[in-house]
Amino acid sequence: MSRVGNIEKKTNTRFLNFYEFEAIHRDGSVSPYYVSSRAKEIGQLKAVTHQNKPDGVILYGVYGEQKDKVVLIRQYRYPLGGYVYEFPAGLVEDGEDMLEAGIREMYEETGLTFVPKDGGSYSRPFFTTIGMTDESCGTVYGYCSGTPTNTHQEASEEIQVVIADREECRRILREENVAIMCAYMLMHFIASEGDPLAFLNAEC
Repeated sequence: MSRVGNIEKKTNTRFLNFYEFEAIHRDGSVSPYYVSSRAKEIGQLKAVTHQNKPDGVILYGVYGEQKDKVVLIRQYRYPLGGYVYEFPAGLVEDGEDMLEAGIREMYEETGLTFVPKDGGSYSRPFFTTIGMTDESCGTVYGYCSGTPTNTHQEASEEIQVVIADREECRRILREENVAIMCAYMLMHFIASEGDPLAFLNAEC
């Protein structure tokens, strides 16, 4: 069976670090395998702890009295050298649970008030790009109200708040750069009728 041998930390930065794993393959051969992680130390890597503690949250926020719009952001991302549509999201800070992180991040990125809905197992953390990182994120579902603003964003962020109905979501999927986790949830939003979060009632 394949396994991880020695691990060496290569960087020491605030939000993301680079690790070199000794990858021991099923035939006994060995090669280096490089991993990006939110972990600050080797002992916090999921390959070491084998615990799926969420690094971040993704926020599926429904907006409007008719619950017929969704809250998106259009954000400049340096790896693309351009803009991409995403759901509001952010890291879970020390001492926070996912709901607290979701409320805080929605307010910081969009200025909106976010009231989470119990997501049951749909909100448990899942892994993102597992070929290159051990990052996992949970989805927090809920309802948004208020007036969008970017006044609470950090100076390092370039984020436009987008309140999109189903037709605009269709256009975004056809024409724009979209993060894959956002794309799947937009497909769900477009296909839903009535309250897009009604599917959570059976789960909860």
